[in-house]
Amino acid sequence: MRIRATVAAASGALVLSALAVPAAHAATADPVISKVTVNGGKDVVLGTTAPKTVTVSVTASHASGIESGWLLLWHGKDLDEGLDGVLTPNEDDATCKAASATTSTCSLTITIDPRVDLTKNVQAGSWHILTGAEAKDGSSTYYDSYATARIQRLSKLTVNASPEPVKKGKTITVAGKLSRANWEDHAYHGYTGQPVKLQFRKKTSSTYTTVKTIRTNSTGTLKTTVKASVDGYWRYSFAGTSTTPAVTTAGDFVDVK
Repeated sequence: MRIRATVAAASGALVLSALAVPAAHAATADPVISKVTVNGGKDVVLGTTAPKTVTVSVTASHASGIESGWLLLWHGKDLDEGLDGVLTPNEDDATCKAASATTSTCSLTITIDPRVDLTKNVQAGSWHILTGAEAKDGSSTYYDSYATARIQRLSKLTVNASPEPVKKGKTITVAGKLSRANWEDHAYHGYTGQPVKLQFRKKTSSTYTTVKTIRTNSTGTLKTTVKASVDGYWRYSFAGTSTTPAVTTAGDFVDVK
């Protein structure tokens, strides 16, 4: 039975019927999966409108060689209840490249459309990787959660240091805003209560140093003051969370007279 083909064509409740065989069914004669990769191991970041296509792959081995490999991503409590997202491959069949007579890496692509596939903000974070492989002798194996991959809500960050220019010793106000994609209304909203670093680089230096850390307010806004001392660049830097990627602004130059 080609479980891969069955699952690739399934979605929602049909995924459950396609996986009726318990994950522990694999025997020593079945293919062995050694590696699964989504988007080259990097987090997948989606905004509010633009779809993104990522490459996924599964590496497996068997004495007879590998016929095919497949995977999909699912989100929710488990496959029996609470399933709220399934991302299936674009292709019916993977492209498999043999590393040896027994081992191959099979690749597919998955296109994720935030307007269709990501309809809830709670879908940001870890997604389970359901994966399997089929050997040339017809034996197969699969895992309903071999590993996880992370899908995040795109973040944006702004900075504005003023006045420009400013007299030495006077106050500089550094304002900005941290926002992120909302998959439920397809807009960007302020990311509240998040720590953001204010950093400074002298005009004659290539290195930024952290001056202070402040938190975004109830609208995602940032605002703080510093004393003007030398010419340089001010920027904000956000380290990111499990649901939202890190982002750093370009430096805003302030001329100190």
